Amino acid sequence: MILSKKTRYAIVALSRLAREYGNGPIQIKDISTSEKIPQSFLENILLDLRKMGILGSQLGKSGGYYLLRKPEEVNLADIIDHFEGTLSLLHCVSEKSYRPCEFCKDEATCQIRKVFQEVHNKTMSILREATLNTLIQR
Repeated sequence: MILSKKTRYAIVALSRLAREYGNGPIQIKDISTSEKIPQSFLENILLDLRKMGILGSQLGKSGGYYLLRKPEEVNLADIIDHFEGTLSLLHCVSEKSYRPCEFCKDEATCQIRKVFQEVHNKTMSILREATLNTLIQR
């Protein structure tokens, strides 16, 4: 799976907001310019993140967006899961878009499914531990 531009832009914008955490709102124009994200695209992404409860916004001349949670409280799994819909490589291991495997006779004994379930579980574990704070500290 390759992350969409929307997901990558969301992570980049959130990283910028994490670096500025506690310094007040940042205008969309400033994020767009410094992070090289098209402003019209960024507006929709930031609205999505606000609806998720990750960002707050303030209107006016000194308005903009800011993190509602500390950078160490926002993990990459939640962001990717929201924008991509699933992190699974097979539908039969997906929580959100589960479908029985068309090739498998018995999911309980399918070795292919077991391997991809392990890949999914380890990936989710790594992404749950990786927070915005992790990104800005590296």
